[in-house]
This record gives sequence, C-alpha cells and structure tokens, in this order.
Amino acid sequence: MTATVAALTRQIRVDHPSAGYAAARVARETAHAAGLPEVLADRAAVVASELAGNIDKHTSGGSVFVQRTLTGRGVDVLAADDGPGMADLDHWLLDGNTTTATLGTGLGAVKRMATEFRITSSPQAGTLAAARLLDPAGPAPGAVAHFRLPREGEEYCGDAVALADVTGSRTAVVADGLGHGPDAAEAADAAMRVFTENPDRPLPHQLTNMHRALRTTRGAAIALVRIAPRRLEFCGVGNVSGASVGGGTSRLLLSTPGIVGFTLPAAPVRHLPLAEDDAVVLHTDGVGTAWRVSGPSADLRLLAATLAHRHRNPRDDAAVLALRADRSA
Repeated sequence: MTATVAALTRQIRVDHPSAGYAAARVARETAHAAGLPEVLADRAAVVASELAGNIDKHTSGGSVFVQRTLTGRGVDVLAADDGPGMADLDHWLLDGNTTTATLGTGLGAVKRMATEFRITSSPQAGTLAAARLLDPAGPAPGAVAHFRLPREGEEYCGDAVALADVTGSRTAVVADGLGHGPDAAEAADAAMRVFTENPDRPLPHQLTNMHRALRTTRGAAIALVRIAPRRLEFCGVGNVSGASVGGGTSRLLLSTPGIVGFTLPAAPVRHLPLAEDDAVVLHTDGVGTAWRVSGPSADLRLLAATLAHRHRNPRDDAAVLALRADRSA
C-alpha cells in the first residue's frame, strides 16, 4: 500500500493575453515532474493554453489551475471563469471550431487531446472545465479530485492532502498547519509523514501519532476519512470540515475543537452510511462553507474547479479533497 501526498497546485490568472503562454509553460513543467512522456507534455501544454485562451477571449476573467494527479501519473488542468458562458456548448466542442486561430484550434482539440475531459457552461454560472492527461502505462487515478494552493504571493503552503488506496477502501487526510508560510508547512508536512508511514492504522491512532510528531511545531487541524462502498469513517480535530454529498442524504463532517500537536481532545470516529454515488469532500478553512452540490452526477474535478475559483480565500492557504469509494471516474 502506497500513500501519495499532493504536490502544490499552480494557478495562472487569466488577466492578459500572455496567460496562455504561461499556462502552457506550467503544464509542460508539471507533466515533466509527473514523469509523462514528451508527447503528453506537449498535449498538456496545448490543453492549458487553449483553456486559458478561451477565458481570455470570451469572458470577464478567470483562472487555470495545473497540478499533478493525486495518484497515478498524470496532469490535471482545471479552468473556471466568471461568465458569460456559452449558449451552444456542443458546437464549440466540435474539433476545429474556434473564433480565432489558436495553437490547437479550440475546445474540440482539448477534448481530443485529453484522456478525460469535462465541461459545463451557462450564462448564469460561467464555464467550468477539467482536463486530465494520463500515462496509459500507469495506474488510473480514479474518482478523486483535489487542489492545494498557498496563500497568494507565497511559496510555502501550510495545507496538505494525502491519499492511500487499499483493497476495498480508501484512506485520506487533510491537514491545515496553523497560520501560513514555512512554519505552517512544517506542521502539515510532519502530519503527512506520519500518515504515509502506515495509512492503514485506525484513525484515532493516526491522530495520536500525529499529535506526538507535531509537538515541536506550531500544530495543525487534521481530518481523516476512510471510505468503502456504502460506509464512511471520519475523525477530525480543528477547522478542517467537509460533507458527504450526492444522491443520498448530505451530512456535514464536523471536527472536534482542538489543535493536533498542542491540545488533542478525544475525537470520536463517526460511522456513516454512504449511498452508491455519494462523494466525500474535505476542505480547510481557506475554502468557504457556502458551496453546495446537488444530485449524484456532480463531477469531482468540476467541483474542485469551482471551489478553487469561487470559494477560496486568496489570503489564506487552501486545500480540498473530493473522492468516492469506488475508484471509477
């Protein structure tokens, strides 16, 4: 069993025509870091450039987010804008349809080049897009989406995410080091090291071991979740929160007040049922709590895109993890 810690997400604000070139460069660098072959690095660059160019030409502002997939070998490119949206989305998804000549000739090229591509658009909500490029020789990431963004203008991120898959279940952790900057990142990194040593431990044991490891740091808020078909275990301390969402009854996942590494309260494990298509979403307090998901068909990567663009506080570190028990996309 291998646990994977999320690398940082890189945001490209589309506020200038050169954003397309910046997005292409970041996507190529991220693909190389993920170990993708050069042909996929080239495709990732085109996909990021096209999505950034679409925002620049047709909307009032937005961002492209580029990151390594949390598991497997791949790159995720998320895009979100502020509208006005596309009235005839199917038309613009036809290969070659573009309002201006671009490197890949439009959204049709994104759909063709990406291993997986999701997009929604409406005049009220603008456009959300999520493209994933995967090494066909590597394992599939499955039904998981995330982002990990530092406070705007900072290099270090005190929020961290990790995931481990085992036969029949998935275990994940989201940590929020107190404050921001290098000291917060040190606390979150210490929690990730404990998790990756043995992610299969019972959740309360994980918190106890993390508490010991974080005593020399400023401490952190930490939430752990273990999901399997039809069931969920949750245990958390501090201000990392979340919910189970989808076709079943949505339930809030609230952590016990405290600080891991400073004051560790008794944190009970909640056992909850999950409907077949339910997802679990965890996030730090760098993401607002006003978001809502309706229906079982909500795409996790599009959810990550809208949380990153519309619900994130740029003055704080922010992290989100969304996953389903079954690993199908």
